[in-house]
Amino acid sequence: MAGYGKQNTVGRIIVLSLLILALLAGGVLWFDYLGVVDAKAYLAPVYRVLKLSPRAQPPLAAGESLSLDGERLATRLEALDLRSLELDKRDEDIVRREGEIKQMAQELEERQKALDEREKSFNVKVEQFENRRVNVEQNARYLNGMPPEKAVGIIAAMDDQDAIDVFRMTEEIAQKEGKASVVSYWMSLLPAARAAELQRKMAGKPRSPN
Repeated sequence: MAGYGKQNTVGRIIVLSLLILALLAGGVLWFDYLGVVDAKAYLAPVYRVLKLSPRAQPPLAAGESLSLDGERLATRLEALDLRSLELDKRDEDIVRREGEIKQMAQELEERQKALDEREKSFNVKVEQFENRRVNVEQNARYLNGMPPEKAVGIIAAMDDQDAIDVFRMTEEIAQKEGKASVVSYWMSLLPAARAAELQRKMAGKPRSPN
């Protein structure tokens, strides 16, 4: 029994020793792969068996030693450089987009100004139209209240378009009020050539925006 116990203890020592050696070898292999230690010359057969490629380590300057903190710092600096490039690209995209937005805003502002000018011009024309119509209607009613001979004298002094506008307004008023129009009588009192010219223009020209 004593011999069996001794053999069992020796076996355990051998197994533990092999386990320790395996852990040491694995630790050296890992640190060599990380570049913490340089054991490539000794571990080259192991790398070949495991089909691994040892990590290249840049040559150190005189008096320089490897450091995990240095490796971490270099990795962080590289990440910061990449982040800086990404932020620069985003800044460029933002500046470009802002330029596009400003250009669009300027175009919209110019279009709005053009629309405002067109609306203003339209309103002026409408106002002029209303004012002219009011004036023509006042003239037509004024002439209707005068003796025909005197009214024809005033109409004869008008230019053709003004005379035509008065005639048409007079007919419109007579139609609304259910009365007979005096336009035909005025025509008969005008000189024949002038009356014929006015009738020709009234028949051939569209109605004027009084």
